[in-house]
Amino acid sequence: MPPKRRTSGIAPKTQQSTLAFHGAANRVTKGGARTTDVKKNIPSAPAATNVKPQAEELADEAGPTTVEAGIIEQVEQEVAVQKIAPTPEEDAARKTTDAKIKKYWGATGGKSEKMRVHRKDLSMHEKILRQFDMSGQYGPCTGIARLRRWKRAHQLDLDPPIEVLAVLLKEQEGGNKLSVQRSHVDELLNSGADADA
Repeated sequence: MPPKRRTSGIAPKTQQSTLAFHGAANRVTKGGARTTDVKKNIPSAPAATNVKPQAEELADEAGPTTVEAGIIEQVEQEVAVQKIAPTPEEDAARKTTDAKIKKYWGATGGKSEKMRVHRKDLSMHEKILRQFDMSGQYGPCTGIARLRRWKRAHQLDLDPPIEVLAVLLKEQEGGNKLSVQRSHVDELLNSGADADA
């Protein structure tokens, strides 16, 4: 039990000011129109109907989102650079056979493929690219084209698999430029943003 405090003499009496929330002197008002006057001055507007379909139509007409536009620009830059001066890695990737890609997939991701029911409709190339997307050791995958991400990882000596580059180049030469360059994570993140718009 704590010891009792001793008081000597009379304690000074202090008055604490009290707060008063009533009375005309304590009223706080904001400058501008009063809320009752605002309601009177609003012209009657027709109720908004079918707002959602109009927003969807505008989203369809607007074209690609900013993320898609950025990835399209990155892909176009990378394709232009490839045409001018292909790198030795790109030449090696073009020489990579389908058998080597299949062997790579069997060694890395094909082991537990039987349990992954949600992936059964995907091609082997898409599975390889999604595995590359989820490999955090090569840096973030959102907002960047897969080819540029692979090259960035290679420049940083992170040793990205040459088979991924081979898949990217094969899909790109097959005319599948944008869909193969955009990571699946970007698609998922932007699908929620597109639905909100």
